[in-house]
Amino acid sequence: MYFNWNDSINLAGKITPRRFWNAAKVWLSYQVSKWRKKPVQWGYPVSISFEPTTSCNLRCPECPSGLRAFTRPKGMLEKNFFKDTIDDIHQELLYLIFYFQGEPYLNPNFLEMVKYAADKGIYTATSSNAHYLNDENARKTVESGLDRLIISIDGTTQDVYQQYRVGGNLEKVIEGAKNIVKWKKALNSKKPFVFFQFLVVKPNEHQIEDVKRLAKEVGVDQVRYKTAQVYDYENDPNQLIPTINKYSRYRKDAGGATQPKNGLQNHCWKLWSANVITWDGLVVPCCFDKDAMHRLGNLKNQPFKEIWKNDNYKQFRSELMTSRKNIDICANCSEGLSVWEE
Repeated sequence: MYFNWNDSINLAGKITPRRFWNAAKVWLSYQVSKWRKKPVQWGYPVSISFEPTTSCNLRCPECPSGLRAFTRPKGMLEKNFFKDTIDDIHQELLYLIFYFQGEPYLNPNFLEMVKYAADKGIYTATSSNAHYLNDENARKTVESGLDRLIISIDGTTQDVYQQYRVGGNLEKVIEGAKNIVKWKKALNSKKPFVFFQFLVVKPNEHQIEDVKRLAKEVGVDQVRYKTAQVYDYENDPNQLIPTINKYSRYRKDAGGATQPKNGLQNHCWKLWSANVITWDGLVVPCCFDKDAMHRLGNLKNQPFKEIWKNDNYKQFRSELMTSRKNIDICANCSEGLSVWEE
């Protein structure tokens, strides 16, 4: 497993006494909850995902944004609304992910919001398909203070890449990555920590080694392999489940049926330490709730810190600790099975 000292030191530098104490309370309440088999919640989330937009330029087959298949409203995160929320939670918040659905760079205010959070001392990260990392955006990205940039690159040749990243152009992805590397050097910046994320699916599994060589040529910091979530995993209509067991979220049971490997337990660290906020202010449990069906609160009606400890959250955590397998968004969860580093 590859370890990056610069990134780790950078993250550690964001930890203030208040954030450390908050994280300690969250971890302790999670342990007490598992012991009691009843939810207890102390502190506020250590990590939050904010959705910059639902829009995307690609048509990936297992992505609601790519399929244009949302059942919820589509739109762009407004910077003033974002700033108000950050002002409320920044003293406890350590890690902010600018991603849920969509391509973040399609929001014209995206990098301004990154800079606002970075100026508050929050570790900031985003995931992009890199099609909009032209020279100007690459420079602005480095200048924004973004700490981590995940570049999705699911093939090392155009014919393989476009099988999952439908409508994508691999040359643009590589060019965008090179632009970031160039401006990091030009501005003498160690940030953002950049890695290629390779979603391992059946059409690209033969290029697992090739992407390491490509990453070295481009100059990014790391390669990470991610397993694919397949909604209809019993039938796998797009033939995406890889044949290499290590990179699959699924396995065959004794009867030959396909099942997730997860083996769900009636607790989940993410429900104590993190959550997701949609572009229009809905607070949902985690990134598996793509359509925001489990709405635990609305930031346009109630402050975040009230939502985090409201009755909806208490009820959801209770249900999770009673019978997690009966919660739809948990059924296809693969927490702890999703990413390998090289």
